[in-house]
Amino acid sequence: MQTVLIVVHLLVVLALIGVVLLQKSEGGALGIGGGGGGGFMTSRGSANVLTRATGILAAVFFATSLLLSILAGWGRQDRSIIGVPQPGQTAPGAPSAPGGNILDQLKGSSGPQVPPAK
Repeated sequence: MQTVLIVVHLLVVLALIGVVLLQKSEGGALGIGGGGGGGFMTSRGSANVLTRATGILAAVFFATSLLLSILAGWGRQDRSIIGVPQPGQTAPGAPSAPGGNILDQLKGSSGPQVPPAK
């Protein structure tokens, strides 16, 4: 299903690129769609057709993008980026505590330790 949707998505992308490139440029010198000549459609009619085709292809592009993102996350499990250590494991490089975890050691201390003044 996902492969078929990707192929449809790519075809829509190519069609959208083609339709956008066929449209007449309105003010830039880079447009190639200007000029007269006896075309099979008038410039007003072709502008309406190309504008409508661009809108339809853009809507289909949006829909296929949305469906692809939904399908990509369908079977995904919630996981932490950091990775939760298993019970009994310590962080790499951390000294192992003989009496349990660090919270147990802090509860057992008499109070905050203040370093001696120099």
